[in-house]
Amino acid sequence: MRFGLEHLLPLLLPLPLLWIHQALASNAEGNALAELKSKLWDPKNALRSWDANLVNPCSWLYVDCDSQQRVITVMLEKQGLSGTLSPALADLPNLQNLYLAFGSHGFVFNGSLFLRRMKGNLISGSLPPQLGTLQGLLNLDLSANNFTGSIPSTLTNLTSLRTLLLNNNSLTGSIPSTLTLISSLQFLDVSYNNLSGPLPPKGTISEFNLLGNPDLCGAKVGTPCPESILPSSRRRGLNIGAVIGGIAAGALFLLLCPLLAVIVWRKHRGPKEVFFDVAAENDPHATFGQLRKFTLRELQIATDNFSDKNVLGQGGFGKVYKGSLENGKLVAVKRLRTDQNISAGGEHAFQTEVEIIGLAVHRNLLRLDGFCITPSERILVYPFMPNGSVASRLHDTTGSKTLDWETRKQIALGAAHGLRYLHVHCSPRIIHRDVKAANVLLDKDFLAVVGDFGLAKLIDTKNTHITTNVRGTPGHIAPEYLSTGKSSEKTDVFGYGVLMLELITGKRAFDLARLFDDDDVMLLDWVKRFQQEGRLSELVDPKLRHSYQPNEVEKLTQIALLCTQASPSDRPKMVEVVSMLEGDGLAERWEEWQKVQVLRREEVDVGHKQLDEWMMIQGDSSNLEAIELSGAR
Repeated sequence: MRFGLEHLLPLLLPLPLLWIHQALASNAEGNALAELKSKLWDPKNALRSWDANLVNPCSWLYVDCDSQQRVITVMLEKQGLSGTLSPALADLPNLQNLYLAFGSHGFVFNGSLFLRRMKGNLISGSLPPQLGTLQGLLNLDLSANNFTGSIPSTLTNLTSLRTLLLNNNSLTGSIPSTLTLISSLQFLDVSYNNLSGPLPPKGTISEFNLLGNPDLCGAKVGTPCPESILPSSRRRGLNIGAVIGGIAAGALFLLLCPLLAVIVWRKHRGPKEVFFDVAAENDPHATFGQLRKFTLRELQIATDNFSDKNVLGQGGFGKVYKGSLENGKLVAVKRLRTDQNISAGGEHAFQTEVEIIGLAVHRNLLRLDGFCITPSERILVYPFMPNGSVASRLHDTTGSKTLDWETRKQIALGAAHGLRYLHVHCSPRIIHRDVKAANVLLDKDFLAVVGDFGLAKLIDTKNTHITTNVRGTPGHIAPEYLSTGKSSEKTDVFGYGVLMLELITGKRAFDLARLFDDDDVMLLDWVKRFQQEGRLSELVDPKLRHSYQPNEVEKLTQIALLCTQASPSDRPKMVEVVSMLEGDGLAERWEEWQKVQVLRREEVDVGHKQLDEWMMIQGDSSNLEAIELSGAR
């Protein structure tokens, strides 16, 4: 049977239409971002890659897209931008994250507020009401700018919003009364503006920062609101209620006296014991944000009753199982150990992971799908990562395909983006404390996803977390954390540097087997020795079979060594690491590092020389003393 053009057209037409649809969608988003750029003054030329002539904006700096090439994140922090915010943002219908600040808030010293605006942006004007049309928006950070005017009431339409940071601007007017009723909203910061009027109800928000707005009123700020600014329904209620309340108060007091006496007696009779004897999996109040709450039975069926044949791995707090839900979706089920579940350590780990991972939403961070909680079980449910961990791919001996050089570079960049998000964009900030190849997972497209927040700690923006329990993995633990128990964002930077060395060499960070070859047990020491001897080509994983660029190996090795310096203050921040990976600032920093290394080697040489001279003097003195003692008496 012969096919003519009339038979082929129905088959071929859908393909061009699909391509045209995707191109038009990308072009519309590109036009929106180009319009955003046109309203901003960019003294550092940070947006030089935002070329309106390019159809697809996914290749632009500071723009992230999903697998369907739709813009989901715009990150313009720390760029010194000014100007106004374009309403064209409404033409980014899939936008999930918008960051226009450095991520650092102001700090108070001797009663005065200081802002780190020299590192952020100075965008001014009013907030476009069109922001309220971005239905998929999860995180909106417009803090530390110069925005004026009122908070648009349209923001209450952002029903998926989790974090809203408007602090350190010059906003005026009242806080929209329905803004705090967004069920998904967990963090709201409107501090240090010029807001006024009554406070809205807190709703389900876990953190609501109002500092620096002296004209706000309400019980939370300790300033009663004048009757004239209360809602009319409340004013009428006050007038009518004053009469009724006065009559009822006396009678009610007499009726409640016996009950009040019993309550006072029970409160002061001594410490009371609290029992939790209701299965929490059936408790409608045991929910965390928008996460799914699984029953224990669902997860038992999904994992074949937690069969050992489904074990994917094992960590400090329990095993991880592969599971298949009723709808066929594959998941990773992390079951905390039974003894840990009833202890403070296991309970803390569960609460930490649920709260932190639920707030940390980024394409390079492992998303938490749900949880299960009963009096004897604490279980977390994640998406299943079909390509396992970076460690398993690097060290697998079962014949699976080796990670090529390009994939390893993308893993390094993706993990850096994930850690930068934890350190900069989360409020409060997060340190991971166990960054390693085993905790970086790979999805079906080999996208790097930083996981396992079991050791993560929330940290205050000013303080460093200190713990007496050092946790982590040998070879990845920063020296200051190992010796003092003091961890910070720079602890993660050290672990990330070692991760980069694992990607380059294909070797484990700590391997006792290297003792048999009279080699360094620590990968970092091994790499340093080869780098000092100028043998970088011998560092590269032999499984790559020379399919790599030597100059790129040198670049990544330099960044890794900068990240693993002994002093935390000498290490770069993750924001700077991302910049260096993208080609900005490495040459200057490496040159400075080399000068320091030369000075240190000279100091060591001088020390050795002085020690040799002292030993010679001591030897001569000993000989002289021996001669004198053996002389005539």
